[in-house]
Amino acid sequence: MKKRILDYYEKVERLLKEDNPDTDWDDVLEEHLTQVAFFQHERFIHLLVTVLFALATFITLLGLTVTHQIWYVLLLIGLLVLLIPYISHYYLLENTTQKMYIQYDLILKKIREKKHT
Repeated sequence: MKKRILDYYEKVERLLKEDNPDTDWDDVLEEHLTQVAFFQHERFIHLLVTVLFALATFITLLGLTVTHQIWYVLLLIGLLVLLIPYISHYYLLENTTQKMYIQYDLILKKIREKKHT
């Protein structure tokens, strides 16, 4: 997913920078809205997973402080090994999707400019 979202973001950035007069901005807008919807769905799912892993990590840490049993340490390490990449991936999804909102505004601006010429 990381490669897909970054590749798509860069593709739209190139389209916006090239500003080719033959570009059909209406088609670009339609595709962009579809892709953003996919990424928003992915972002929501990863938010849920990340929150659940964070909650499980906190509960495990609480269990460790109360009982001092060694298996809590092993579980905590396992959860942290998974939680850190989940947070990193969610961060990527969140920030890139936010940047795509800016791209959306720029595409709309291109459509408006084209209508006025």
